Amino acid sequence: MSDYRNDGRGDSRGNYNSGYGGRGRGGYGGQGGRDGGRDGGRDGGQRRGIPLSELDPTLTSISHKVIGCARDVHIALGGGYDESTYMTALQQEMRAQGVNFKHNHSIPVKYKDQVVGHSICDLFIEDRFIVDVMARYGEVSGAERSVLRAQLKAADLELGLIINFAGRLLKDGLVRVLNVDKINAAKGIAPGAYEGGEGGHGDDSQMYDFDEKA
Repeated sequence: MSDYRNDGRGDSRGNYNSGYGGRGRGGYGGQGGRDGGRDGGRDGGQRRGIPLSELDPTLTSISHKVIGCARDVHIALGGGYDESTYMTALQQEMRAQGVNFKHNHSIPVKYKDQVVGHSICDLFIEDRFIVDVMARYGEVSGAERSVLRAQLKAADLELGLIINFAGRLLKDGLVRVLNVDKINAAKGIAPGAYEGGEGGHGDDSQMYDFDEKA
């Protein structure tokens, strides 16, 4: 289960209560919400999310630390500034917390083992996962999740995180994106093995492709 659990306010290191069953977001393990409804009875009427316990504990620990840094920035600055302000502040806080990162990191995109382009990610954390920083009012869109998911696939990484600093509560702007094909491959599951087609292309396409509020 996720460590994001308490009264919804979080602690100083970003441990939030997901608390989205009532809002239709579900939680780790796919309890109800929009995803259970959209499955139409698949998997016993509930959609299964990938629990944090199935990811590398070191990876999840680093992601928690980054979220804690982001929360410290959000508490200090609040909403209303542009993306570059939050990006600079987050980098400063991560340096102070000993988190290694690369800014505007270039990811090669390959087709049939040939590089056909590059995708630039905001932050490449500890050579393990990607963070996309935003400062825009409104929900994180499916298109924004798709861009991050594509970067994860190009870099062969499991985990990405979108942090939108614009909201009143930081937890409302946190979205975790998974490279489902890589996670499933580690378990010996072929891409697209589940109902819904190719997999990894949207949180409706197969039961393990599940972007969750952090």
